[in-house]
Amino acid sequence: MAIDGTVFDVPETETNARVFGYPGSPKGTYPAFPKARLVFLVEAGTHLIIDAFCCPYRMGERRGALKVLRSVESGMLLMWDRGLHSFKMAHATIKQKAHFLGRVPSHVKFQVIETFDDGSYLSWIAPDGKSKKKGATRIPVRVIEYMIEENGREIVYRLITDLMDISIFPALLLAQEYHQRWSAENTLDELKVHLNGRKTPIRSKNPREVIQEIYGWLLGHYCLRCLMFQSASIKNISPLRLSFTGSLRVIRRAIPEFQRQINNELDIDIYYSWVISEILDLEIPLPQHRSNPRVVKKARSKFKSKKRSDKNNSTPRQKLSFEIFRKAI
Repeated sequence: MAIDGTVFDVPETETNARVFGYPGSPKGTYPAFPKARLVFLVEAGTHLIIDAFCCPYRMGERRGALKVLRSVESGMLLMWDRGLHSFKMAHATIKQKAHFLGRVPSHVKFQVIETFDDGSYLSWIAPDGKSKKKGATRIPVRVIEYMIEENGREIVYRLITDLMDISIFPALLLAQEYHQRWSAENTLDELKVHLNGRKTPIRSKNPREVIQEIYGWLLGHYCLRCLMFQSASIKNISPLRLSFTGSLRVIRRAIPEFQRQINNELDIDIYYSWVISEILDLEIPLPQHRSNPRVVKKARSKFKSKKRSDKNNSTPRQKLSFEIFRKAI
């Protein structure tokens, strides 16, 4: 399992701005739109989003991540990025009887208590002030350090986990498995780019409808991924071997046919089998181990940044007289 978060631009209305709020902006500039924050829990092997928490922008990802831990069950392995690292996350995961594998920021330091044969070492994380007042004690963790080369640059990764048995969970295995956490990023791409496919993803002008619209997109993604999982089970392959965009096109073609045959159960079964077979034809080759730098190239705008004083402040254009227009021609 993996936890991640994102934000959605929502229409700039008075109620949306009051409920969701704006992100911080440099002094003198004006943020474009209010933003709703979404934190979700996704299954790495199927891209199924099994829980989500929608909240105002001012509520950070860490608070939202603690909310979706309600759906973490015993025996699961939960992965998170360095932005979600905290004592509360590790403590809450253990309380759910699950295991964790999380990346740690570079400024966090660990005391080496014991070094294991695979290069990892035993250490601990101390409780924060509030947790300490509630009686929490430090948690023993296993620290795994390794290096990855990206574009000629060496980057050090540090992971912490509560899996202590190096014979069953060697450091190299956990380091390889951690990078499945990027499934959360791929799931976001499916949800916000391919499934939605609109320049303005959220159109509702009231907070209640904004939440309803976001959960509508989540349900649509869940239904499509469930159908892909059922199709992959027939052929005994991974659901990630099936094309998401291709499956989406199949579903869009099939919806009108299902609507016409909604009262005929026999025809619906036939169409369902047809949809499954069409999705199975979309098997893609095994992924190549490629890397892509996280960079964005945007064209610079010739206009100045919008300020709060510019809101609803427009001046009429000057009209050219006929003589000036004729001379210009």
